[in-house]
Amino acid sequence: MSDQQREELQRAWDGVVATARRTAADGLVVGTSGNVSARVRDVVLVTPSGVAYDRLGPGDAVGVDLGGRQVLGELAPTSELPLHLAVYADTGATAVVHTHAVHATAVSTLVSEVPLVHYAAAMLGGPVRTAAYARYGTPELARNMLTALRDRTGCLLQNHGTVTYGDTLDQAYDRTAQLEWLCRVWITASSVPGHRPTLLSAAQLREVQEALQGYGQQG
Repeated sequence: MSDQQREELQRAWDGVVATARRTAADGLVVGTSGNVSARVRDVVLVTPSGVAYDRLGPGDAVGVDLGGRQVLGELAPTSELPLHLAVYADTGATAVVHTHAVHATAVSTLVSEVPLVHYAAAMLGGPVRTAAYARYGTPELARNMLTALRDRTGCLLQNHGTVTYGDTLDQAYDRTAQLEWLCRVWITASSVPGHRPTLLSAAQLREVQEALQGYGQQG
């Protein structure tokens, strides 16, 4: 491995650790729950199993190839490795964030699709689906997740949590935070006695998706 490749992997690992710590600081995970990964060419850097994020340092990098064989580090990778590898095999993602965010997890027990209570759903590709339940760490969960992620960049895992992906760790994290906020809005609106939240139509959501194509700073 060249010095340039080592430096690239180290930068990516630093980003994985920083993002994992961010999920804890923002209350999206508790203890060692959740996990984060980043792809660098044919290596997937992923948080280890059962290790507190604040204990991870530059020398604790954990990496596997796209088939799941460990190629870097001594710590065992997260038990949710099949979930991460499935996203990389099925999409062009270079970062994946999995959390147990409170409101999103609660919503995952209630609906098969997050109601369109806000146009933020457009930032995730459309109405966010809930993947059918399967035990954590299993190929079945990974398959269910991919079904829910079709044409989306995030989904809920029933009675479990969230998965989002992106071109960067920041983008994947922002989508996680947006999904948690969306679920919180729906739960809050739904809890008002005697009222039902109004929902956006599919046409209104498409209008937002078209508008988002020109959103932000261009060029």
